Order: sequence, then structure tokens, then C-alpha cells
Amino acid sequence: MNTVVQSKAPYKGNDRLLFGIIMGVIAFWLFAQTTLNIAPDMSRDLGMDASTMNVAVAITSLFSGIFIVVMGGLADRVGRLKITRFGFYLSIGGALLVAITPYGKLAAPVMLLGRALQGLSAACIMPASLALVKAFWDGPERQRAISMWSIGSWGGSGLCSLVGGLMSQHFGWRSIFWMAIAVSVAGLWMMRGAPESKAEIKGEYKFDLSGVLAFMVAMVALQVLVTQGNKLGWSSPVGLGLMVATVAFGWLFFRIEDKTPNAFFDFSLFKNTTYTGATISNFLINGTAGTLIVSLQLVQLGGNMNAQQAGFLTLGYAIAIIAFIRVGEKLLQRFGPRKPMIWGCLITALAILMVSPANLLLSDYKILASAGYTLFGVGLAFYATPSTDAALSNLPAAQTGSGSGIYKMASSLGAAFGVAISAAIFTALSGSSASANWLDGVITFVGRQDNLAVRKAAIIALGFNVLMVVMAIISIMLTVPKGTKVES
Repeated sequence: MNTVVQSKAPYKGNDRLLFGIIMGVIAFWLFAQTTLNIAPDMSRDLGMDASTMNVAVAITSLFSGIFIVVMGGLADRVGRLKITRFGFYLSIGGALLVAITPYGKLAAPVMLLGRALQGLSAACIMPASLALVKAFWDGPERQRAISMWSIGSWGGSGLCSLVGGLMSQHFGWRSIFWMAIAVSVAGLWMMRGAPESKAEIKGEYKFDLSGVLAFMVAMVALQVLVTQGNKLGWSSPVGLGLMVATVAFGWLFFRIEDKTPNAFFDFSLFKNTTYTGATISNFLINGTAGTLIVSLQLVQLGGNMNAQQAGFLTLGYAIAIIAFIRVGEKLLQRFGPRKPMIWGCLITALAILMVSPANLLLSDYKILASAGYTLFGVGLAFYATPSTDAALSNLPAAQTGSGSGIYKMASSLGAAFGVAISAAIFTALSGSSASANWLDGVITFVGRQDNLAVRKAAIIALGFNVLMVVMAIISIMLTVPKGTKVES
């Protein structure tokens, strides 16, 4: 029988600990994710080509997704506070490497290592901090804590493009990562004095090294295939080898996890349909992060806007997601998770459609995109707390860290593959004037005609993001029960 040991005496979470945790969340979502907007500036400054920069953008979420379940499981065993603090140290190290990345041949390896460390930091902080929220807060207080945590996560992702653009324009893009270091140090200071929380697991624990390695190889092969497939050649020996590696190691991963007693990925958690629906839809909704990289590069590459000007288009997104996060909490308390999750998805889909008309004049597009981004924030805010609470409420106490890890893995991998696939579609199609000529008979492109390839590429890449939202709605309708009562 598994029991949970939180501390020697009952401990109730306080705001200082909560905001300390949120500092770590912000270091990732508000600062590390600015690369979605400032990638063109970084690429020019460092002499990196667009495809390598796309890898640097996506690798953070990829490494977070690969290791987040492992670190969540370790947090249950060695201590959730300990793993959270370790994540802060990784965040400081990763941000430092990105901030000092030199120009030239060393740019790619230093940048990629720094971004990978930022991903590992998120893999530690996200599941361990969510497990602390469940351990130290209960009932309505826990829902409030989740809402505040979500403001740091979803709100940070909403502000990152604007903050990144402003800081890059006025202080240089490196200043963003120096700021991330300062925020991480502040978070560590605020967490001091909190007791440790961990699950007491009876029996010998053996690290699932083979399962982790198989999963890592499969995910890295898939990521390289998605981001570099057009450059390498889909039918080239390397491209075909990556496909084979993805399938083979993916199959091996499922085989290992099915037979290993101490599997790092516990498929039994998916027997609960509410947890399943929250996790799958979370993967798909986070995949719409590709909307940001496509639309922001569209106005910079196709409309000659700078990162600051592009970032201002997302101002409504940042305001809306922060303003409406707690509305999502109230909707959860009144209707249960299903309805607000679906409503949030529908609003998100409408928002992406509003950001998609790249055939308009830039002046008209900016107005429509600004309104679309505001709705994007509203939709994600409606979805965030109901989905997260539905997932946490259905986790066994001794598996809070690993279960939170799987849920947040869905976030990270969804964002990684959403950004990678969207960027790959956009980059591949925008590089050829003959791409997507079939749109000529369907859509009239007004204004400049020298940037048609970029505009067509954006429409198709954004359409992929709408498709992911549709799939998220279907998954919610099939798995999350109606009503206010959540399955236990």
C-alpha cells in the first residue's frame, strides 16, 4: 500500500511559496519561450540559418517533454521541493549559456545546449511544482493555487512575444535571458523554509533506464525528421532512417513500459477517462503554439515588421489570458471541466481563423490579428484551470508527481511538435514561389505580390493549428464526462 508523507506536521501552502514556484514557471514560459518571436533577431545576430534556429526554438519543449515524466516520478521519491530547486539551477545555467552565445561556428552548439538545459529545467519544475500544489493546498484553495500557477504558465506564454519584442528592440535579445536568471534566483529565495514533500514507496525502486532511452531516441528522431525533413529530403537515406528509428524505438518503448514493473510512464493512469481527456486535449491545445511562430514570422518576413511591432499584436492575448484565467476556475466550479474545456477550444479555433487571413492588406490584417490574439487568450484561459484540475483530481496520491509529469509532458511535447510542424510547413512552403498555387483560385491576395509564397505558407500552416483544436474538441467529447462531478 502506498502512503504519502508530506511533512512531520501538517503544512498548509502560503503565498510566498506559491509565488516562488510561479517564478520558476515564469522563467520558462515568459522568458525561455520568447524565442517564438525573437528567433529572426537571434538568427541574424548569431549567423544561424533558419532551420537551425527552428530547432533551437523547439528543442526546449522537446527536452521538457522527454524528461518531464522521469523528473515527476523522481520528485515523488527523492522530494518534490528538491527537484523543483534543481530545476531552478538548470534554468539559471541554460539561460546563462543562451545569454553568452557567441557569433559564428560555436553559436549553434552553445545555443542548443543552453536551450536543452532550459527544457530540462522545465521538466523538473512543472510536474514537481504541480505536485507541491496538490500536496500543500486543498479544495477551493487548491483551485486558486492552480489558477495562479496557470497565470504564470499560460499568462507567461501570452506575454512572452510582447516582452521578448520590447526587450529585444530596446535592450537586445540577450537581456531577456539575464532577466530569466534574476527571476530564478528570486524564486529560489522565496521558496526557502518550505518542508519537503514526497511519496513513501514501499519496495525497491529501479530506474527505468531502458524505457527512458527508447522514448528519448524516438522523440529526438521524430523531432529531427519534422524540423529537418525538408532540408534532408524525406525520401533520402537519412530521412528514411529517421522514420525507421521513430517507429522502431516507439514500438520498443511501448513494449518495455508494458513489461517493466517500475516503468517511468504509467499507462494505467489512462484507465481514468477524465485524466485521459485532459491529457490528450492538453497536448493538442498546446500544439497551437505554432500559431505564434507562424503569424509572428509572417508579419516580420512578409510585412517587414520588427519583433517589437509584431509582439504588440499579441498584447490582447496577454491581457485576456491573465484576466480570464480565474473565470475558467469559476466555470469549472459551476459546470465541471467538460463544458469550459470545450468552450475554450471553440474560442481558440475562432481565434486562429481570425489570425489566418494573410491575403489581406497588412493594415487590415493587424486589426484582425489583434482581435484574434485577444480571443486566443480568452479561449486558453477558459481551458487551462478546468483541464489542469481535472487531471490532478484524478491522480492517486502516491503518483501525483509522475501523473503531473505525464500531463505536463503533453503540454511540452504538444508545444514542441506544434511549433516544429507549423514552422516546418511555413519554412518549406515560403521558400518556393510555386508552392500552394492552388490557393490562387480560391483566395484573392491583395496588396504586394512579391511576398505571396510567405502569405500562402502562413495560411496553410495556421490551418494545421485549427485542425489540432478540432481534434482536441473530439477527444474531450469522447472522454470527459458531463456534469460537475469528476471521476475518482
